[in-house]
Amino acid sequence: MRFGFVMSEVGQGLRRNLSMVISVVLVTFISLTFVGTAILLQAQINQMKSYWYDRAQVAVYMCTEFSTAGGCDTQAATPDQIAQVEAQLESETLAPFIEDFYFEDRDLAFANFQEQFEGNAIADLVTPELLPEAFWVNLADPTQTEILEDALTGIAGLESVVDQRSYLEGIFDILNASSFTAIGIAALMLVAAALLISTTIRLSAFSRRRELGIMRLVGASNRFIQTPFIIEGVVAALLGSIMAGGAVVAIVHFFVQGYLSQTLPTTSFVTLEDALLVVPVLLGAGAVLAALSANVAITRYLRV
Repeated sequence: MRFGFVMSEVGQGLRRNLSMVISVVLVTFISLTFVGTAILLQAQINQMKSYWYDRAQVAVYMCTEFSTAGGCDTQAATPDQIAQVEAQLESETLAPFIEDFYFEDRDLAFANFQEQFEGNAIADLVTPELLPEAFWVNLADPTQTEILEDALTGIAGLESVVDQRSYLEGIFDILNASSFTAIGIAALMLVAAALLISTTIRLSAFSRRRELGIMRLVGASNRFIQTPFIIEGVVAALLGSIMAGGAVVAIVHFFVQGYLSQTLPTTSFVTLEDALLVVPVLLGAGAVLAALSANVAITRYLRV
C-alpha cells in the first residue's frame, strides 16, 4: 500500500513539473555525454600511446654532404663508417636491446619520401642527394633509447639518433588537453544538472505543500515524505543517462568505427565494447547525482 502511494506521488510530481523534468533530462543527457566522451577520449589516448609507442622506431641518421650537425662538417658518411655503425648495432652490447633493424639508403629514402608526400608540392623539390641514409631500429623496449644513443655517440659519420616517440609527444599533449577540456565542461554541466534537479524538487515540494502538511499531521516520517521526491529526480536523471549512453555508443559505432577506423586503418581505436563498458558508469553517475541532489533539496525544504 505504501509503495503504491509513493509511486502515485512520483507520477503526480513528474506530471506537475513536466517542463522542469524535461530540462533535467536534457541537462543530464548533455553533461553525461561529455563525461562518457571524456572517458573514451582518455581511453583512446592511452590505447594510441600503447599502439604507436610500441611501433615507434629510432632513426640513426648518417651524415650527408649538407650536414653540419654532430660531427658531420658537410662530409658524407663513408661505406666504412656505415659498416662501423652496423657492426655496433649487431654487437653483443646492443643486441639484447634491439629487436631488429634495417638500413635505408638514399634511393629507398627517396621512394618512401615520394610515397609519403605524394601530391604535395614539396615532393617535386627533393632529390635523393638531399636525404640522409639511416638505420631504422626497433628496440625491444622503446623506452631504452638512451642506451642506443650512448653506444653510438662519437662514431664518425653519424649525424644524430632520433627517437620517433618525441614527435608523438606533441600530438598526445594536444589530445590530453582536449580530454581535460571535455572533463572540465562535463564537470560544469554536472553542477548545472545538480542545481536544476534541486530546483525541480523544491518546486515539486512547493506545489504539494498542502499534501505535505497533511502527511506531517498524520505522523508520516521525513524519510517517507522524501522518498517520492528522490525517486522523481532519479527517474528524470536516469532518462538523461540512458540517452547519454546511447549517444556515446552511437559516436563510437558511427564516427569512430564507421569513419575514423576506415579513414585511418593503421591506427587502433576504441571499440563498441569499450563504449558499452562506459554506459553503466553513466547510469550510476546519473542516479547518484540525482539522488544526492534531490535528497539535499527536499531535506532543506522540510526544515524550513
